Amino acid sequence: MSAAQAIQTTPGRAVAAVAPAIVLVIGMVAAVNLAIPTLQAGSLHPSVSQTAWVVDSYTLVFACLLIPAGALGDRFGRRRGMLAGLLVLAAGSVMAALAQSVEVLMCGRALSGIGAAFVLPATLAVTLGQLQPSQRARGVALWSALTGAGGAVGNVGGGVAVELGGWRTLFWAGVPIALAAAALIAARVPEQTPHRLPVDPGGGGLLTAGTLGVLYAIIESPEHGWGSTQVLVGLAAGVALLVAFAVYESRLDHPMLDPRLFAVAGVRAGALGIVALFFALFGLFYVNSQYLQDVKGYSALLSGVCALPIALAMPFASARSPRLAARFGGRATIVAGMGLVAAGLALMSLAAVATPYSLYALLLVLVGAGMGLAMPPLSGLMVDALPAHQSGVAAGLNSTTRELGSALGVAVLSTLLATRFSAHLPDALRRLPGGREEAVGHSITAALNVAHRAPDPVVRAELVHGVRQAFTHGTSLGLRAGAALILATTVVVAHQRTTKGND
Repeated sequence: MSAAQAIQTTPGRAVAAVAPAIVLVIGMVAAVNLAIPTLQAGSLHPSVSQTAWVVDSYTLVFACLLIPAGALGDRFGRRRGMLAGLLVLAAGSVMAALAQSVEVLMCGRALSGIGAAFVLPATLAVTLGQLQPSQRARGVALWSALTGAGGAVGNVGGGVAVELGGWRTLFWAGVPIALAAAALIAARVPEQTPHRLPVDPGGGGLLTAGTLGVLYAIIESPEHGWGSTQVLVGLAAGVALLVAFAVYESRLDHPMLDPRLFAVAGVRAGALGIVALFFALFGLFYVNSQYLQDVKGYSALLSGVCALPIALAMPFASARSPRLAARFGGRATIVAGMGLVAAGLALMSLAAVATPYSLYALLLVLVGAGMGLAMPPLSGLMVDALPAHQSGVAAGLNSTTRELGSALGVAVLSTLLATRFSAHLPDALRRLPGGREEAVGHSITAALNVAHRAPDPVVRAELVHGVRQAFTHGTSLGLRAGAALILATTVVVAHQRTTKGND
C-alpha cells in the first residue's frame, strides 16, 4: 500500500480499530490479580510463590519480547503480526482456563504473554502509519489513554468475570475478546509495507532467561531460603545471562536493546523512574485485591470497582502533567509525582483490618495522581535524550521498562508478604486440621480456610482476625519497601544531568 493510500483516516478511527486489542493485552496484566483469592481457594491450591508466578509469567514474557516481537512485526507485516498475536493470546487463554495444574496455568499465561508482545507495539505503529504527520501527536495521545484505560477495564472486567464464574471464567472471557479484536483489525486496519529491519531473537532469549533466573530467586526465596542451592543457582544464572545479554547486544550492529543507551543520562533517568513507578503500582495491585477480598471481605466485583480511584486519578493527572512541566520544569514535576506515590504507599502501609475504605480510596487517589504526574515527563526524558530516528527505540524501551517494573514489583512484594505473613500467623492455627500443611507460608485464603475449622466460635473469630492481621503485617513491609524504592529513585533521577527542556 502506498503512503497516499495509507494516510486517509482520522486519529479517532485509526485508534478505534485497535482499541479492543490494546485494552485486552493491558487489561490482562491487572485482571488476574482479582482472581487470586478464588484461585488460591480452588482445586489447584497454589502457594504464594506459585501465585506470583501465575501473575508474572504473562508480564515477564510480555516485557522481554516486546522489542523483538515489534521488530518481527515490522519485518513481516504489522497487521499480520497483530492477528497472529491475538490468536496466540486466545490459545494461551484456553490453556489457562482448562489448566488442571499450576504449571499448565503458568504455561498458558506465558503463551498469552507471547501473543501480547506481538500485539501492543504494532497497535501504535499501524495507528501512526495511517495518519498525517500533523495528526500523529493526537494519535499517540489517544493510544496512551487507551493503555491507561486498560488497567481500569482489567480491574473491573476481571472482577465481573470472577464474580460470575471464578478464575477460569476470567481466562475464557479473553478468548472471544481476542477473536473479536482480530476480526476488527482484519476488517479495518490496512496492511502496510513491511520494513526490512534486522531481527535479534538472541537478545530477546537472553533477556527473558536472565530475568527469569532473577525472578525465580526472588519468588522462591521464602520457601527455600536465600542460602538454598536452587535460589543461589537461579540468581547466579540470571545475573550471568543478563551480563551475557549486555555483552552480546553491545557487539551487534543492530541490537534489540543497546546497553550503551543507558550511558545517556535522560535514558537512564527515565528508565529508572518508570521501572520504580510500575514496581510500586503492580506490587500494590497484587496485594490490593487480596486485602479488599480476604481482609475487608469484599466480593471480586466490588474489589475491582474499589480499585477505580487509582485508575481514574492517573489519566486526570497525566493530562495536566505537560502543562505543569512547562511551567515548573519536568524535573520538578517528576519529583512531585514520585513524592506523592511514595507518600501514598507509606500511608497505605498503615492500613489495618478496620481501616475505612473512604480513607483507603483517598490514598489510592494519591498514588494514581502521583503516577499520572510523573510518567509523561519520565517518558519525555527518554524521547528527548535520543535523536528523532531512534524514537521507536525510545517507545520500545518505555514499554519494556513498564512491564519489567511490573514483574519485579509482583515478585518482590509477594516475597516480602510471604515471609512476614508466615511469621505473624497465630500459633494456634498450626494445631488445627491442615494448619501445618496449608497455613504456614501459603496464602491468606488457605489460612482463613484453616481458621474457619476451629470448633469454638470465639476462637474461630480470634483466629480469622489474627490471619487478617498477619496479612496486613506482610503488606505493610512490602508497601514501605516500595515507598523507599520510589524515594531513592527520586533522588537519583533528580540529580541526573538531562536535557535542558526537562530541567
